[in-house]
Amino acid sequence: MKRVLVLGSTGSIGLAALDVIRAHPEHYRVAGLSAHTAADTLLEQAKAFGVKRLALTGAAAGPEFITGPDAAVKLVQATEPDIVLNGIAGSAGFLPSLAAVRMGATLALANKESLVVGGKFIRATAQKSGAEIIPVDSEHSAVFQCLQGERHDDIARIILTASGGPFYDRPQETFGSITPEEALKHPVWRMGPRITIDSATMMNKALEIIEAAWLFDLPGEKIDVCIHPQGIVHSLVEYKDTSIKAQLSLPDMRLPIAIALAWPERIETGLKRLDFSRMPSLTFCVPDETKFRALRIGRQALTRPETAPCIMNAADEVAIKAFLERRIPFTRITDLIEQTLDTLWDEHISGPEDLLDLDRKARGITEGLIPCS
Repeated sequence: MKRVLVLGSTGSIGLAALDVIRAHPEHYRVAGLSAHTAADTLLEQAKAFGVKRLALTGAAAGPEFITGPDAAVKLVQATEPDIVLNGIAGSAGFLPSLAAVRMGATLALANKESLVVGGKFIRATAQKSGAEIIPVDSEHSAVFQCLQGERHDDIARIILTASGGPFYDRPQETFGSITPEEALKHPVWRMGPRITIDSATMMNKALEIIEAAWLFDLPGEKIDVCIHPQGIVHSLVEYKDTSIKAQLSLPDMRLPIAIALAWPERIETGLKRLDFSRMPSLTFCVPDETKFRALRIGRQALTRPETAPCIMNAADEVAIKAFLERRIPFTRITDLIEQTLDTLWDEHISGPEDLLDLDRKARGITEGLIPCS
């Protein structure tokens, strides 16, 4: 029986995680739940799973909740779980991830920003405590599975697949007219607004390149991206003998969550199986990095891995919010990220707390670049 803390339990990842846990009551017990502001939903989940430890990070509530911006960290410390599944959106997930690995818990990581913002500190702390980090992003879960039984020195490269979002075949000259409604229509996955817009700009893949570098201890030049619109091949690993291993499944986040919770074992998921007699043709193509500049920005950020990814992520979150509020056009999202990086390129940090200051500083600069409405 493993005690699982689900952070971000009211979001798409959290709901999928609770589905997996609900199907296996003999293996898992929910140790605690957190959300940002959805107090009513959190109470419903607590009742369904018999949970007493709850946290709200973005709203004041009754005595049954730990509240405040550090509520998720306090919940990790109070519950001392075996597994922390971090499904919090954005950079707010960094400190809870750091708290989890500090106590030696297994970190089932769906919050890629934890490694984008502070990969150096997460990795060093996990190595010291013996905590295991198991990725929940479908692409990184695929790489994780393909690496089992292989030597690190034999890796030639990893290939992260990308759906391409809704615009991979749309002419670049029309990008200026893209609306929030169009950008939120992802062709494969159903996700929160931030990650969906990131998929449309391919900034999501830039973040995943950085996440993969920290997870698998690889330089950026050994991490490639290919567009695979069908979403069946979730990623691949090529070895120095030219062999390539791939992980395939129908797209459903419950699979990588189940893998992270059960590893090194596997559990029944009840998910639909691939039927090769009905499967469409699988296609792959190289992304146009002129059209999707976010990929180049992500690779550039990896040249200053301690600070630039944190700046990039903060600027991205602010720019996406402005786009969804119709304060900037779609094409300005990557412009604002580049401008913020240029302004703060020479910043330095000495500890994880400095990253929080750098995050706030980057957000302020990006916001200042947005015209007042």
